Amino acid sequence: MVTAIAYSNFRKELKSYMRKANEDADAILVTNSDPKDNIVVMSASDYDSLMETLHIYENPYLMDKVQRGLAQVKSRQTIRHDLIEQEGE
Repeated sequence: MVTAIAYSNFRKELKSYMRKANEDADAILVTNSDPKDNIVVMSASDYDSLMETLHIYENPYLMDKVQRGLAQVKSRQTIRHDLIEQEGE
């Protein structure tokens, strides 16, 4: 969900909006009188995740692996494995 907030209100409440972006995983659309100056604010971890997703979509080899995996799941050609716990965990 994207929250839209006017620039002046965003500036006044910057810390609370930063917390909201980080804690709620919400993107914040900061609007200005000139729509060309609008920006989107999101947490660094959400940004990193988005960039990783874009990287996968742009890489034909990785996208092929994802699509083959999805096809295996849809055709029920998967094998269930138990997790192996490492010593000291």
